[in-house]
Amino acid sequence: MRRFLRERSLSLVFGGLFLAALVGQFFAGHADYNERQAALGQPVLSLGAYLFSADFLVDVVENWQSEYLQFFLYVTATVWLIQRGSPESKPADKAGLDTDKNQQVGRYTNEDSPKWARVGGWRTTFYSTSLGLVMLALFLFSWTMQWIAGWYANNSDPLAEQTGLFQYFLSADFWNRSLQNWQSEFLAIASMAILSVYLRQRGSPESKPVGAAHSVSDRSG
Repeated sequence: MRRFLRERSLSLVFGGLFLAALVGQFFAGHADYNERQAALGQPVLSLGAYLFSADFLVDVVENWQSEYLQFFLYVTATVWLIQRGSPESKPADKAGLDTDKNQQVGRYTNEDSPKWARVGGWRTTFYSTSLGLVMLALFLFSWTMQWIAGWYANNSDPLAEQTGLFQYFLSADFWNRSLQNWQSEFLAIASMAILSVYLRQRGSPESKPVGAAHSVSDRSG
């Protein structure tokens, strides 16, 4: 059991932090929502009603969609784009899809390789892009959920202008919710790519070795 927990500690710790933050957001959001409702003389919601409300859902998924957009763009853009000296980037001479030999696909697979890396054809092509595709699908799903939940929450507000679903997609509220999250994700990616050129975190795979030259991009330095 100890080995099991140690070897999965990264996902377990961040999964626990996610649940704790989500629960905290739920209670804080419920209190904030009821304070606003009371100030406007509107009915307040119980905890159970707020849990299944569009207001809570839209607050959750608008953050999810921006995170999945960040990872989709990151895992796909770093195939071709580089940042000299950053461990978040490949060296300039390795930009691109890389060779079958280095990627261990087709005849270069071994007995432990995933089946779809070995069989060739559309399955290997699909598997070769599966991480980016799943991140894109999760982004589109959560962004769609934000759209629908935001529209429902807007139309449930007696003080807001009632709109159709597609009209809400073009509204300032929908795009403000989306863009305020996107800009922060893009800033975080750019900051990590640039700061990791000059700064170090000993022992982290996201950092170069402490003594590596600033100009070195790969971690092996």
